[in-house]
Amino acid sequence: MAKQWGGRFEGEPDALVERLGESVSFDARLAVHDIRGSIAHATMLGAQGIISKKDARAIVRGLGDVEKDIKAGAFVWRQDLEDVHTNIEVALVERIGDAGKRLHTARSRNDQVSLDVRLWTRDQVDRIIELCRALQAVFVALAERHIDVVLPGCTHMQHAQPVLLAHHLLAYFEMFGRDRQRFIELRKRVNVMPLGSAALAGTPHPIDRKQVAKALGFDAISTNSMDAVSDRDYAIEFCSAAAIAMMHLSRLSEELILWSTPEFAFIEIGDAFATGSSIMPQKKNPDVAELVRGKTGRVYGDLTALLTILKGLPMTYNRDLQEDKEPLFDASDTLQLCLAVVMRMLPSIRFNADRMRAATRDGFLEATDVADYLAAKGMPFREAHEVTGKLVLYCIRAGKTMPELSLDELRQFSVLFAEDVIGSLAPEAIVRRRATLGGTAPSQVRAALRRAKQAL
Repeated sequence: MAKQWGGRFEGEPDALVERLGESVSFDARLAVHDIRGSIAHATMLGAQGIISKKDARAIVRGLGDVEKDIKAGAFVWRQDLEDVHTNIEVALVERIGDAGKRLHTARSRNDQVSLDVRLWTRDQVDRIIELCRALQAVFVALAERHIDVVLPGCTHMQHAQPVLLAHHLLAYFEMFGRDRQRFIELRKRVNVMPLGSAALAGTPHPIDRKQVAKALGFDAISTNSMDAVSDRDYAIEFCSAAAIAMMHLSRLSEELILWSTPEFAFIEIGDAFATGSSIMPQKKNPDVAELVRGKTGRVYGDLTALLTILKGLPMTYNRDLQEDKEPLFDASDTLQLCLAVVMRMLPSIRFNADRMRAATRDGFLEATDVADYLAAKGMPFREAHEVTGKLVLYCIRAGKTMPELSLDELRQFSVLFAEDVIGSLAPEAIVRRRATLGGTAPSQVRAALRRAKQAL
């Protein structure tokens, strides 16, 4: 069992304390980033004459050897050494001797871990930005293939007005575009270098923070050492953006689940993304969509955990911050997996265009257009709304749809109805009239597709 840091302690930590305090079981995934940061730090120490250039070169070389062992799976992680940083430093000293002990000059584990987590988070942000973009491209491709398909648009889960399926799909393009933008904006706040803050007050050594920042690709350098070592806002923002993206995935999943039921029968999900039942041979369950919907709550939990960890911490670093990594890692892993699997699942879906078109006959989707027709003829819209409501009630009692009504029947409710109303209530005609910017008209959807391709 390892002794406590430094000469202050005579005894060894309790076995349960060691178990409680170890983090290498989960923070080992920061190893490559820890080594990158240490190489940049050691190079700077040598350039500044804080340590000898010979020692700096030995450290850089030794860290490279450690990294090779880690990537090859040959590195032995020791829980008694607590964390990823200490494991790597001890391995370095074993390889190059006393020169390795000089690596930690002018830094603390406080600014070191903050650096590592920022480097790791930046990489994840870049991957998620690309995954969101790729998922958007899938929605564009699906919309192009189904540009003429009409289905009922809903509010309150009730049939409302006919829309193009392409328009519906491009709504998700917009959602994941906002997600992508959130991560792009977050990257600026992640990409701030904390190294050089040391434990909390900075360092008396003449370090060159700009050199290290440039070597590690940071756009900015932290300007308050106390804030730098305790700031985890970027991790909370990351989990928040991840939670919002998962919410969008969950909304999509819910629709796919509903649409795949016999009651809707709008889609059939590909076999590779569905499962059977252990007892009912006929079942084809949308398990992938259900799992994505379920994992959304998990990412919400990650965000709540981080907010709760941070809410009571005084300045500056507190050991509670060790608990920031697991929710951050989990949120990233879960979101990336779900984005990737949904991106694979969507092209497998077969859309039942005939069933969607047939569903537009139910629910009086043309009612708003009837009211708009009367308003265009000069009737106040509220009056037109009431007249149309009476027409709907008449149709329900007569067992008819509005397009089935004769002109004589329509004129019983208003003399404003004329020959031009006949044929204007077909779903395709209704859709064509929604030609304002952002509407569901084919002309607008094609324009939206052009904009989407440019945005990608």
